[in-house]
Amino acid sequence: MDLHDAAWRKSSHSAPNSNNCVEVADLVGMAGVRDSQNPHLRHLEFGVAEWAAFLDAVRAGTV
Repeated sequence: MDLHDAAWRKSSHSAPNSNNCVEVADLVGMAGVRDSQNPHLRHLEFGVAEWAAFLDAVRAGTV
């Protein structure tokens, strides 16, 4: 999937002044995740259910 024009945003769990960040993009039926220091490299794609389960685990502090 070509995500060149995707609306990437910095993860809210990334440190405010850190260069070690991930970026997230809302995609049709999934979420994209990439390294903000290397946006030209490949990204990961997660289905809606997978992404929701991951976010729930982060919020619960189990990840």
